[in-house]
Amino acid sequence: MKNLKNIFIILVFLVLIPSLSLANGLNLNGLGARAVAMGGAFVGLADDFSAVFWNPAGIAQFNKKTFGFYGTDLIPSATFKFDMPTLAGPVNMVDAKTKTKHYMAGMAAYYHPISENLVAGFGIYKPSGIGADWNGADFAAISNDTSYKWQSKVAVVTFSPALAYKISDQVMIGGSLNINYATFDISTHAGMREFPLPGGLTMDFDLGQQDESLKGWGYGATFGALVKPVKNLSLGATFRTAYKITLEGEASISNFPFIPFFSVPETSDLSGDVTWPMWIAFGAAFKPIEHLTLTADMHYTDWKKIEVISFEFTDPIWQAATAGTGSAEMEMLWESKLQIRLGAEYTLNGYSFRGGYYWDPAPAPDKTMNVLLPNFDFNGITCGFGYSISSLQIDLGFEYLMGSDRDIPLLAPPEKNKMPGLYTIKILVPNFSISYGW
Repeated sequence: MKNLKNIFIILVFLVLIPSLSLANGLNLNGLGARAVAMGGAFVGLADDFSAVFWNPAGIAQFNKKTFGFYGTDLIPSATFKFDMPTLAGPVNMVDAKTKTKHYMAGMAAYYHPISENLVAGFGIYKPSGIGADWNGADFAAISNDTSYKWQSKVAVVTFSPALAYKISDQVMIGGSLNINYATFDISTHAGMREFPLPGGLTMDFDLGQQDESLKGWGYGATFGALVKPVKNLSLGATFRTAYKITLEGEASISNFPFIPFFSVPETSDLSGDVTWPMWIAFGAAFKPIEHLTLTADMHYTDWKKIEVISFEFTDPIWQAATAGTGSAEMEMLWESKLQIRLGAEYTLNGYSFRGGYYWDPAPAPDKTMNVLLPNFDFNGITCGFGYSISSLQIDLGFEYLMGSDRDIPLLAPPEKNKMPGLYTIKILVPNFSISYGW
């Protein structure tokens, strides 16, 4: 038990590390090596330790104490290229590639049967994460010939106490309270700003590096149902409520103290609310033959709730200095999307072989696409392998996310957060799970 405690501490550390994922809006594509290897089509199955995330009704299937943890490494490779059209032909202004990095994330969960039909559980996991880390020198041509940081990290870590009840062998229900801790960090060029001078003159001034770092809490819930109308068929449904996170933190704009004839402090506190959207999913699991399980899911995320991410500066001088610049506002105008997921698992003599596919359309429209919160249409290919012996289960999985190129035109109507150019991305995602029951 001491070793299990140490493993749990390590997993808590992993899931609290801000991670990068550019798929599924702000959400990760799934949790648990087995579920991910099956294309994330797991709502109608939900029979391992990742159930608290996929469908809490599945927790009712545990008949012994069970602990599991999951680790994943997201390895993205993204590019951005912007050519300025001129009479002499296009002139390249930006040719950027994200830094090669490994972004770790994870999950840990424990389940404890209270009675024959009632099971309690607790999970800690990261349902959401997005971000980018670019080489600032690649953007110098569009940021006053200066190498500023162009980085973003948005992440949510969820703590979920859960209960599930087996009404009968055919019907199970469950739910969890979701206590969500969010971080929001953005670094970018603050842009140029026109300031008045004595005598009715004006001057353009480079505001320099802009950094914003916020943290906060929000609360929601997940409800699930699992129905097994016949022996080889299982149907599931999950509803995760929308929840509001109140974020507070600090912003800095490096050149504010150097604006002529003005006295603007370099930093200010800021705060604001961000609403994470409702998620609803339906899934089915079917065993056409003894050792083969086929799964299919549909996931709907109400991303249209995220129209504008807006934060208010506390300092009144900052409020005046940034008026009309959008410095504390990011227009999103995202659209709600439906994912399709398919999976398969073949198990024989303790060995399992898995594969899957999912289609993940981007919620971000062209008019708000930018390098700090990029979004792509993804085709996800997954595969994995598992081995079980007695009460120990070990799973390995792999995802390859192929993002469709996005060419955002320059000559469309201007939008204050749109960055025209050609965007590409590929993401490799190895992952690992281990669970034990006693």
